[in-house]
Amino acid sequence: MNNYYTCVMHPEIKKDRPGICPKCGMALVPAGREMQTPANHSMHHAHMAADLKKRFFVSIAATVPVLLFSPMTQHFLGLGDRLRFNGDSYILFLLSAFVYLYGGLPFTKGLYDELKEKNPGMMTLIGMAISTAFIYSSLVVFGLHGKIFFVETVTLIDIMLLGHWIEMRSIMSASRALEELAKLMPHEVHLVLENGDIKDVPLMELKAGDRILIKPGEKIAADGKITNGMTSINESMLTGESKPVDRKTGGKVIGGSINGEGSITVEVEKTGKGSFISRVIELVRRAQESKSHTQDLANRAAVWLTIIALSAGVITMLVWLLADKEFVFALERAVTVIIITCPHALGLAVPLVVAVSAALAAKNGILIRNRASFEKARGIQAVVFDKTGTLTEGKFGVTDIIGFSEGFKDAEILKYTASVELNSEHPIAKAVVQAAGDRYPVENFRAIPGRGAEGSVNGKKVMVVSPGYLRENNINAADERIEKLKGQGKTVVFLLIDGKIAGAIALADIIRSESRQAVTALKSMGIKCMMLTGDNEQVAKWVSDELGLDEFFAEVLPDGKADKIKEVQGRGLITAMTGDGINDAPALATADVGIAIGAGTDVAIETADIILVKSSPMDVVSLIYLAKSTYTKMIQNLAWATGYNLFAIPLAAGVLYKFGILLSPAAGAVLMTLSTIIVALNAGLLRLKNGRR
Repeated sequence: MNNYYTCVMHPEIKKDRPGICPKCGMALVPAGREMQTPANHSMHHAHMAADLKKRFFVSIAATVPVLLFSPMTQHFLGLGDRLRFNGDSYILFLLSAFVYLYGGLPFTKGLYDELKEKNPGMMTLIGMAISTAFIYSSLVVFGLHGKIFFVETVTLIDIMLLGHWIEMRSIMSASRALEELAKLMPHEVHLVLENGDIKDVPLMELKAGDRILIKPGEKIAADGKITNGMTSINESMLTGESKPVDRKTGGKVIGGSINGEGSITVEVEKTGKGSFISRVIELVRRAQESKSHTQDLANRAAVWLTIIALSAGVITMLVWLLADKEFVFALERAVTVIIITCPHALGLAVPLVVAVSAALAAKNGILIRNRASFEKARGIQAVVFDKTGTLTEGKFGVTDIIGFSEGFKDAEILKYTASVELNSEHPIAKAVVQAAGDRYPVENFRAIPGRGAEGSVNGKKVMVVSPGYLRENNINAADERIEKLKGQGKTVVFLLIDGKIAGAIALADIIRSESRQAVTALKSMGIKCMMLTGDNEQVAKWVSDELGLDEFFAEVLPDGKADKIKEVQGRGLITAMTGDGINDAPALATADVGIAIGAGTDVAIETADIILVKSSPMDVVSLIYLAKSTYTKMIQNLAWATGYNLFAIPLAAGVLYKFGILLSPAAGAVLMTLSTIIVALNAGLLRLKNGRR
């Protein structure tokens, strides 16, 4: 066994005792356990966000005295030399050095890493800017003729820390899905011993061949087959089947599904990596890792801005030296060029818009978890909806009442049925009771496992049974109306009074009222609307016809759902997936944009890029509108944040020097600040635009 401690993010770190990773600050764990939890990446993101937050506030605290001691600030406030004293420049240097070394560490380290990988980007530009300004200013403090740029240095660091903190907060929870998947299984199981005794043991001790007892209402702990008992099982979160499925001895069960009204004994067939849940976890992990990691717009702009800034700085210095200007003047021009190109505005151009749009979205019940996918939402060409819990409410409701006898009206049929079903825990029974409202007293209630229930009502023997019960007892229920309802995929239960069929009640998953509006709105935008479900063909066709969908896929299991998303993507369509169940997790992770219904499972929510808190399909329409507006603001901000350099860089380089126009470092700082303010104000306009829509 390994006897050392390591870091989950930097396994090359090895210590003989517990401690902190010197590279990222995460707690070290015993070797061999570093990859046991799916929360590792989530922990790392959380740590990075907390670290950026701490560095930002500490740096802000040190920036205040830097501003007070700065000659530029004092001159701007009209204080003259009233705050000046011997050695104040050294205090300014020490404070700035602290901000540079502590607050600027993520950027100087990023500069080193990007250059090492020969992939310059935002970190290279920021790192070069703050390092050039700080080193040059420090040389001025210790004797070099020139001007100091400490204010520009520390404020640039502060703003960059703020921007990256905002960015990290928006992505820090993107890898929690696998952790939530692991929570689906119970911690303990009821193990049936050879002598028949029951012993509660940890789930991890379970192995193939063991027998376990599953009590009513409990989660099924592993994949296996029933060796004793009969029950109904809710598999909707795993397979998408909207109604509970009946299972008896010999039937298969899936770990993570929920047992219904009966106790069953299950022989374990698959545990660990071979289980259904583990395969879903693996599908989600692969899909997440295979997502495009294309750099965001700001990083791509930063690459070019880095090249322009460094090239302009070097060229400026060489030109002035060739023009016989003294070295200090040439160096000051070069530094001014690099500083004025510092991406204050660029660093905030995207994070500010994201922060505003995320706040605006949250106010309207749309939570953005993945920025890159949210940006993709503006170009969605196909929306694939899960059925159960997304387009439908995920619960049964009474849709039709069929009378077989003139003596019983619809209200009476419903009332008799609800009277018997009142004592049943089956979801279908609950739907009937809720629809009826009024009931008769019932005596001698008895459940018929997997087939229905019976009791005495008004002195009559009343039974509520499934079609299977009628077949088993050779009771003829042939009726065109019933066949039509079955053809629509609806569930039908029969009311028997004193052994004769008095009526039938049809139930189906209730379609959300907002679903029709959403489909109509999306199709008017030229977006194809599809449905993906594990439910049967008849149910899927009925829902599709009711909503006017372009296409539907039925009887698709979780691994197949991910494949169907790839199939739609293969048609060249930017595809969004909207779902709420565990069975949707791989598809949500595979889609270009994964959208989870907020009332769904934690797994779906943690896998998705965007969460609709109000569980309304209409919010998909709002999301697309917001994504389009957000992208427009990003482009405007990036255009300004980089475009102003077309004017500022030549002025800073001194192209108008012979006309007596020379941009000072202070004026350059004002231009930088102005560009940042413009970017911030423009981001704020997003709120007004979407507030009016």
